[in-house]
Amino acid sequence: MTGAADGSGFLAVDSGGSGLRAVVGTAGRGALARRSSGEPVRTGERGIDPRHFMARLVPLVRALTEESGPVRLEAAVVGAAGLASLGDALRAELPGALARELGVRRVALAADAVTAYVGALGSRPGAVIAGGTGLIAIGMDGTGWRRADGWGHLLGDCGGGAWIGRAGLEAALRAHDGREGGSARLLECAEEMFGPVRGLPAALYPRPDRPAVLASFAPSVAACADGDPVAAGILRAAAGHMAGSAAAVCPSGGEPPVAVTGGLFKLGAALLGPLDEALTERLPRARRVPAEGDPLDGSVRMAAELSTGTLSLPCDPAMLTVTARSGD
Repeated sequence: MTGAADGSGFLAVDSGGSGLRAVVGTAGRGALARRSSGEPVRTGERGIDPRHFMARLVPLVRALTEESGPVRLEAAVVGAAGLASLGDALRAELPGALARELGVRRVALAADAVTAYVGALGSRPGAVIAGGTGLIAIGMDGTGWRRADGWGHLLGDCGGGAWIGRAGLEAALRAHDGREGGSARLLECAEEMFGPVRGLPAALYPRPDRPAVLASFAPSVAACADGDPVAAGILRAAAGHMAGSAAAVCPSGGEPPVAVTGGLFKLGAALLGPLDEALTERLPRARRVPAEGDPLDGSVRMAAELSTGTLSLPCDPAMLTVTARSGD
């Protein structure tokens, strides 16, 4: 394929629990085509599986380049969930595979928290809380990255969707048992969603998608928060955890911007109100700003800069690595 006349071509990818999203574009024209695949990349003994990643990605890219027209892909940015702790095989093998299959010479592999950050704040120093099923905060001071939480639903992700849903279901079970701290409203919601709660452990514990199932109850907690002190208390506690994580990573000095991004915040005012209060208390000098875009937008922004040699974000062995093939 011939190169685009108005700039180097790029590939931007967002890989997470819901599958792959990809964009092909050029530095001059921006995004030209977008596609998604609903099958997530497998994780095995070696972490994120690079062969399965390429098996899912290559057909997607072929379809994208057919839609966009002739574009020579000079650069690729891949934002991947789990890269920081499960990305060794991906870092070792993916740049070479992208060069062989797609001709890409420059590759940046980023934790999804980094692409979430860039989507929300660009390259300016600050902090971002990324919330969905899980929860992670990431900060950048211009010279390096800091992260807090993001340890998964068994060890952390405090304040995330699975955390909120689990706390809500615990309150429902307390009400069922007649223990203190229970919520009759949450019990009613739980039985509407899952059936009799005494069967909930057997239905929940064996499921491989347990975090997502727990998170599916978070909207019910938010819906009950107006008028139910137990549900409201769960969301206040979640907000406190988020603010604590943001405080752990936020650059010191000045008035750094803080943004939130991710589907969790679609819960609305029931969560955002307590979060604003908690951030004001923990980070009184920070400025709460709206997110400019999502993690895929962050990948697109980074890929456009990588294709023109202007990417200036700090590299980090776990969070962001950039490789270039010979001929650059």
